[in-house]
Amino acid sequence: MDIILLERIKNLGQMGDRVSVKSGYARNFLIPLKKALRVNEENIKRFENEKIKLEANNLETKKQAEKLQEKIKGKKFVLIRSASESGSLYGSVTARDIQLIMQENDITINKSQIELNSTIKELGIVTVPINLHPEVSVEIEIIVARSEEEALAQDNKKVETEEVIIQKN
Repeated sequence: MDIILLERIKNLGQMGDRVSVKSGYARNFLIPLKKALRVNEENIKRFENEKIKLEANNLETKKQAEKLQEKIKGKKFVLIRSASESGSLYGSVTARDIQLIMQENDITINKSQIELNSTIKELGIVTVPINLHPEVSVEIEIIVARSEEEALAQDNKKVETEEVIIQKN
């Protein structure tokens, strides 16, 4: 299916690009979320009329994302979880857990912005990328430990410490 992108989409194209994607991806994701329009005469005219407004909105959201990036940059979040002696967690840390600890610290993001390819199932320090905008991303560190003391011991192994925020389970 041929579509016109209404915003930049990673691995697909820039705003205004005409691309061909699988029809299910367009029908179930891009079009309902207003990220794209089907290519036809009416939608081409509609896009041309709204192009300036879309670019202004994109610029505004990018500025907001850059402000949030500065607020988040360098922060470390500690999640206290129960684990076995070998370091395997009895549960797991998901994108939802990361979203909740960030909300507790007045950082509002969507769960879908957290690029966690699989759940965290081991104790340790994990770097997690967060996509604030298609053109703006930031990485945070999640320290998963059994206690605050263990988290600080793990963190002391790494030299650069900005700010550590702790959430107990």
